[in-house]
Amino acid sequence: MQVKIKDVAKKAGVSVTTVSRVLNGEKYVKDDLKAKVNRVIEELGYAPSQIARSLVRKKTNLIGVIVPDLTSSFYSTILSSIEERASANDYNLLVCNISEDIDKEYKYLNVFQEMRVEGIIIMHEKINEQIRAFIHKINTPVLFSSVKPIDQKFISVIVDDYAAAYDATRYLIEQGHETIGFIGGDMRDVTSGQNRYSGYRNAMSDFGRKLAFDHIRFGDYKVQSGYEQMKEMLSAGHPPSAVFAVSDDMAVGAMNCIRDHNLRVPEDIAVIGFDGSQLTELVRPTLTSMEQPIHQMGKVTMDVLLKLISGETPPEGDVVLEHRLVVRESSRSRAGQTEDLRTK
Repeated sequence: MQVKIKDVAKKAGVSVTTVSRVLNGEKYVKDDLKAKVNRVIEELGYAPSQIARSLVRKKTNLIGVIVPDLTSSFYSTILSSIEERASANDYNLLVCNISEDIDKEYKYLNVFQEMRVEGIIIMHEKINEQIRAFIHKINTPVLFSSVKPIDQKFISVIVDDYAAAYDATRYLIEQGHETIGFIGGDMRDVTSGQNRYSGYRNAMSDFGRKLAFDHIRFGDYKVQSGYEQMKEMLSAGHPPSAVFAVSDDMAVGAMNCIRDHNLRVPEDIAVIGFDGSQLTELVRPTLTSMEQPIHQMGKVTMDVLLKLISGETPPEGDVVLEHRLVVRESSRSRAGQTEDLRTK
């Protein structure tokens, strides 16, 4: 049978309150009595209920995290960074993968409230009115990471997605590419959908390049989606000389498709991704990517949330981190040079 706190108190010859004080590290217990209680705890193998203790202390040390897709190399990497920072500050994560299902998100937010999490991190922006009303109502600090919802009440830790996409496109133009294809994301997403598409489109316009709508496709950020969108682009005839995909996963899918069509990367079609995930160094050729500082983003996300939890004055507006273009083999210039461009 499970050992209970009253069993410890009975064997030690003390009150339940004394055992509780020992467990909570309170000062008002004599050292000899504390040592006796700890010996009995060890003898009986008593493990205090973390939930019960958190109710007493009114502190759970739990952070709820909503992730849209754990299969994404980007989200798995940033989550790892958040967990590392949380653990260093004695917090545990309650991670919920919603697989882009908004109904799941509402269910998990209610679970977070029942579990009395001390803060919530949300990594996607497609929130409906029910979810928006819920997170406005609760007193729990809410922080968005890598995305910016339309609702301006909430703080986000992000990069300037418009500027990053503009810079990626400008780089390809400066490499001499006239026709540049685009594999975008979900246009319901302001951050990774609309902003990255606007950056691409405006860079093309500013540098006198015409948009070829046969070369513009929209996917779901995953490898297979990048493959399918690239296949459609190639089937339209007259393929572009370069392609910018708004996720590294889709860029890898596009490269696979290009090779399956007996074309070469970058000699026939140069490819750039977005995120700077671990995929960039794992694939061949290595992938040029507009890099978000993923590890820093996770660290900063947790640091800002901890400040909100402790009641410190929140940042004035969003926390915008620096992006950089890391040029690898997939987009070498015609002269064969390799570069590392850092930009804001």
